[in-house]
This record gives sequence, structure tokens and C-alpha cells, in this order.
Amino acid sequence: MGTRTGKVLALLAFAAAIACAPELRASQLNLPADATDGLQLLYSGQTDSALALFQKIEQEQPESPLGYLLEAEARWWKMYCGACEIRWGFVDTWKEPNVSQGNVYLALLDKTTQLAETSIAKKDTAEMELYAGMSDLLRARLLGLRDDRKGTARAGVKGREHLLRCLQLNPQMADAYAGLGLYNYYVDTLSTLARVLRFFMGIPGGNKQIGIQQLRTAMEQGELTQVEARFYLAKNLRSYDFQYAQAADVLAPLVKKYPDNPIFLLLMGNLDAKLARNEAAAVYFREVEEKPSADAACAERASELAQQFLEEISPQGGR
Repeated sequence: MGTRTGKVLALLAFAAAIACAPELRASQLNLPADATDGLQLLYSGQTDSALALFQKIEQEQPESPLGYLLEAEARWWKMYCGACEIRWGFVDTWKEPNVSQGNVYLALLDKTTQLAETSIAKKDTAEMELYAGMSDLLRARLLGLRDDRKGTARAGVKGREHLLRCLQLNPQMADAYAGLGLYNYYVDTLSTLARVLRFFMGIPGGNKQIGIQQLRTAMEQGELTQVEARFYLAKNLRSYDFQYAQAADVLAPLVKKYPDNPIFLLLMGNLDAKLARNEAAAVYFREVEEKPSADAACAERASELAQQFLEEISPQGGR
């Protein structure tokens, strides 16, 4: 089993299969302003500024898992951008770029899990179950890049239990549906080899259409996972179903809201190129090259990928 199988397992690990999401109310988490502000900075491409706010939460609320979870998420996006490459005509990441950075990421998740489970032992709440489940699933995401199939599976099973408990305690917790939706989506698109592996590991089955519905619930009503749910739905409609136009429709609100995020611009350009809309694709790729970014390393890597795309769609690099 190769890298793609490891990646599928990482995606499997995002959560458990359950039925369609109910109608949900807004704001179940009452996030501090630094969390919401930091997420806006993060998805705007200002990763270091977001990190500063998340670390401030850690300092002010050292017993809360939230700051550590968000810092891990910010570090993931830095790693993701650095690891992006073009394979099979798709821009994505298939391997871990920096083991030491990955270890820092995992240590933050260890802290998140420890704090959440300590809180759960004192008083079980949907919020803490959500944080514990998200921590396990974020761990699985990196272990998948390391091709650690057993570790990925263990983290996924544990995260699944936390998310199911979260929804048992509070079915209104929209963010839990991001993980549930990804699980349902991926488990229904597995290769024959991965299906055999799923059988022996005892991983529950899934339903792609339910998964899409759950992802839409998270991206419309989630507080922590809105952007992630939309990004992954767009990316996976592209990669697994080759539904490029539908993926572009899902992604478009992110590009509009976060026009300086090079990852979103690259993905939209990738989709336009797949739809043979080369002029539109070239506009996005040039924006990646020309727009300044607060994250210099990410900007450099994204610019390299944009140039590769431009060379593919035009002999003169689109110029």
C-alpha cells in the first residue's frame, strides 16, 4: 500500500458515520474574540499573526484545550502550504515536509487531548468532547502523511468516539459534522484494497451523499470548521469525483472572502484549468505570484506552484 492509501486512511480518520444533521442553532461554543479573530487571520494567510492570538489564549486560559488546538491548526496550514506539490494534475500535499515541525504539531495535540480529557473526567460536556475528537482527527491527518496506517486508524477510532459522544450530549454542535461528513465521503470512495483494510480494521461504512450533506451543515453553521469543511469538500469533489465545476462553486466563497490566501487561489486556478478555462486560471495563478503574503515561506512555495501551472497552460507561462 502506497502513499495514496495512507492518505485515504488519514481522511477516513476524520470521524464516524451517522445520519443526516438536524436543524442547528447558531453559536454553541461562545468562542473568545481572540479565537475568532485568529481564525480570520489564519485563513487570510496571516499565519504568524494568528499564532500569536492562539498563544495568547493559551497564556490566558492555560487549562483550556482551545488555544493549543487552534495553534496546531495554524501550524498545519503552514506545513500544508510548504508540502504542496502538483501530482496527477492536482495541487495538494502527499507527504510530510518537515518532521520536526510535525512533532511540534503532535505535541500541541497531546496537550489538547490531555486537557480535554481531564475536563471530561470532571464533567462531560459536548464542547470538551468536540475538542478531544478534533484533536484526535488532526493527529490522524498528519499520521496519514507519515503513512502510519495503524496510528492513523487508532487516532480515527478514538476521535470517532469523542465526536459521537459530543453529538449525543448536544446534537446542535455543528462543528462535529465536519468530521462526520469527511468520514462518510471518504469511506464511500475507497479503492478495493482500502475496503479490505477497512473490513479488517473494523471501520464502519459510509455514505457519500450523507457525507456531503454533513459537510454542508458544518460549512454553513460551524464555528471552528466552516472553512475547513468547505475547503475539503471542494478539494475532494475535485480529486475523487472529478466534479470540477461543482468544486469551484463550493470553493468560490472562500476565494471571495479570503482573496489573499494563496492556497485557495491555487485550488481555484487548478479547478479552472481542469475546466479548460485557462484565461481565468491564469488570473488566479498570477495573483498568487504577485500578491504579497505575510507568510514568506508559503508565498514562495505557492509562487513556484503557480508558475508550474502557468507553464502547463501556456508555452510562455501564461504571459
